Amino acid sequence: MRIEWLGHACFALESGGWRIVIDPYQGVRGFRDVATTADQVFCSHGHFDHAYREGVALTPGGQSPFTVQTVASFHDGEGGALRGGNTIHIFSAGGLRAVHLGDLGHPLSPEQLAAIGPCDAVMIPVGGTYTIDARQAHAQLETLGARVVLPMHYRLGALGLENIGTLDDFLALCPPEAIRRYEGSALELTAETPAQIGVLTYQMT
Repeated sequence: MRIEWLGHACFALESGGWRIVIDPYQGVRGFRDVATTADQVFCSHGHFDHAYREGVALTPGGQSPFTVQTVASFHDGEGGALRGGNTIHIFSAGGLRAVHLGDLGHPLSPEQLAAIGPCDAVMIPVGGTYTIDARQAHAQLETLGARVVLPMHYRLGALGLENIGTLDDFLALCPPEAIRRYEGSALELTAETPAQIGVLTYQMT
């Protein structure tokens, strides 16, 4: 399974020639509005920085190798009273499971963790303000147990919402030897991919 970071909280997953885009955005400081193609698009919630479906040209064809499950959650720590609901997506293909937490705003309950189940990779927000913050995200990793952790929804210099935390805030909580920085924006997830905090690089051009 190929996992590509398209910026902010947007990822593209590919397996067997099928391409899925998750949480396409527009209007996020420093990032170009998403403009790409996919066979399917999924959004965790309806905010501008996660539901820019117009930026994804759908070109469906053939049979998807992905099985998609969802788990209901909230965009805040007040049961959705502040920002509403948030949908967690679990994508399974080729014996691998990748979880996109969307704008998760609270610690996952035992029931939600059981519904998510084992996962090989997790895309987790770390910036706070609108989501869980760096410390909450770090604490959540132990309960999720994913081999590959892909932080998202953070600020990095001129990239990202101005009032959220930085990537360094999160990485400072992680063992340095666990952090792997990629020159490109994608990684290949396999059964042999070693445990890591994967930092993908946004492609400016």
